[in-house]
Amino acid sequence: MIRSTIVVAALLIATPAVAQTQAQMNRQAGAQYTAADAAMTRAWQRTYAAMKRRDAADTSRGGGFGYAVATLASQRAWLAFRDTQCVIEGGEYAGGSMQPMVRAQCLARLTRERTTQLKHMMWQRGR
Repeated sequence: MIRSTIVVAALLIATPAVAQTQAQMNRQAGAQYTAADAAMTRAWQRTYAAMKRRDAADTSRGGGFGYAVATLASQRAWLAFRDTQCVIEGGEYAGGSMQPMVRAQCLARLTRERTTQLKHMMWQRGR
């Protein structure tokens, strides 16, 4: 027990403290969300274009399966989910200075997850 306390104390001394205000943390979380959203937008554009091409190439089902329409509906539903979910998560700190940070962290996290989903929709024929 004493040894672990000494190790923790040594780490605390060796690690420089990064003091931030809540406003700085809110801005940082907002910047992370902005970056995640930009990455998702790029993935969305590539995925949606690929689904349109897939529909155009597939004439066996009377004009295509409808990948683009389904992808667009999925994205719209996902955006509504994400925005509402993050309001709920931020609501844990409703009225407090952490609320914007928690909401932005949620937006960034879910947006990064969606980016991965969109990239996985870029499947190849024959798989």
